[in-house]
Amino acid sequence: MNKERLTLIKVGGKIVEEGDSLKDLLNDFSKIKGHKVLVHGGGRSATKIAEQLGIETKMINGRRITDEAMLKVVTMVYGGLVNKTIVAQLQALGIQALGLTGADLNFMLSEKRKVVDIDYGFAGDVRKVNAALLSKFIKEDIVPVLAPLTHDGQGGMLNTNADTIAGEAAKALSEYFDVTLIYCFEKKGVLMSETDDESVIPVLDEALFKEYVDKGIIQGGMIPKLVNAFEAINAGVKEVIITQASEIHTGNGTKVL
Repeated sequence: MNKERLTLIKVGGKIVEEGDSLKDLLNDFSKIKGHKVLVHGGGRSATKIAEQLGIETKMINGRRITDEAMLKVVTMVYGGLVNKTIVAQLQALGIQALGLTGADLNFMLSEKRKVVDIDYGFAGDVRKVNAALLSKFIKEDIVPVLAPLTHDGQGGMLNTNADTIAGEAAKALSEYFDVTLIYCFEKKGVLMSETDDESVIPVLDEALFKEYVDKGIIQGGMIPKLVNAFEAINAGVKEVIITQASEIHTGNGTKVL
């Protein structure tokens, strides 16, 4: 039986936290045909509101340390301010949107990250995704807007990386749909040369990825992003595209197959 198509977009905090860029993003998102899901970040807003509340932000290797006070902030900001702003603006575009955290519908269950070298506090590592109920909403043309929060099943919320939320949601929903996962970042795709924004690698498979890593063409933060992409493909996601936010409705960018 042919599955219906689903496009799942992951977009970083910077784009959704500024009025003009959010408006442009949601206009482009509204042009995507068929079923769709939006996963958002919101770290800059969390940092700003924490500062206003006198709560210090601690980061290690680009990751937020989520102590008890910061957990309250990210729950408010990601699940409230950022999520509901997006939902309201999608409604204005005629899209029936539903804002969710991992706790809603028991969609994404995590466990508190174990302390190895660093104590990240209330950071969640995903253990189980329950996509059956969410897929029914999607088939009714409801558009889920997923915040980067999960829960522990014991009544506690956990801060969870938005890339992880997108990847895990895409894998789980691939049981019900042909899923295209689109990761948005500031470049037009994965580049052959960091200094040439037009040098987009159009298609990547695992062999080519390994070759480009060995040659130093693909490096830094792009490596874990692509490892996540191949994990998604191997778990049943149809394709992953890495591109700019302005290209989400065009299909342009680097296709991971």
